[in-house]
Amino acid sequence: MAPTTTDKASSTMVAVSKKVLITGVSRGLGRALALELATYGHTVIGCSRDQTKLDSLQLQLSKVSPNANHLLLSIDVKCNRSVEEFARTVMENELIPDIIVNNAGVANKRSNMWEIDVQDFDNVIDTNIKGTTNILRHFIPLMIPYNQGIIVNISSDAGRDNIPYKSLAPYCASKWGIEGLSKCIAQELPKGMAIVALDPGIIHTDMLKSWMAGDYLPSQYQTPEHWATKAAPIILNLTTNNNGASLTIN
Repeated sequence: MAPTTTDKASSTMVAVSKKVLITGVSRGLGRALALELATYGHTVIGCSRDQTKLDSLQLQLSKVSPNANHLLLSIDVKCNRSVEEFARTVMENELIPDIIVNNAGVANKRSNMWEIDVQDFDNVIDTNIKGTTNILRHFIPLMIPYNQGIIVNISSDAGRDNIPYKSLAPYCASKWGIEGLSKCIAQELPKGMAIVALDPGIIHTDMLKSWMAGDYLPSQYQTPEHWATKAAPIILNLTTNNNGASLTIN
């Protein structure tokens, strides 16, 4: 029998209930992680561009943890002004995050770099790099006064070894950027805060499916839900000792 919400909430994973901000929360890894955290009594603050999927997630979260004050908003992380308003709303609702998971990300259509559409290239860089930066720009100042906070930037093996990622130059560039961004910010954060780059491994998501050839077999890869059961405790147990680390979940 699967553990109930009450069983999970009494586990060591919820020794202290945390407020976790997840970007790209409406599907894939973000959605699975949000639901997993909620079952352990943690509060989810999430954003996505898909209002319909946000509404369905809100309904799921309310069933999993009806007493929690989850906050989901339709936000495009590429837009600095929208993220600024998002941060203001979070502050007004007294939901300053203990943990941020910068999960929102997109990939380009596979092609030689010089054949990739300009808008496709810009969308990858603007979402994966600028989107992450916009969140950090507006939320780190909210966390600093509390002298604590963990930031997880979702990276990829594509940001560490680009050999298997032929025809994905924009995506690779963005994830190398996430690795460098995380290491630099690790040196800038005050005592009590930490930032890591986290490679989730190979997961059966829409993004992975779009990369694979016709012989793609989803059963070869773990689901976002299975990944979330492993990722949640790792993320919740990160400390300042991990500052600047590049982590991988296998």
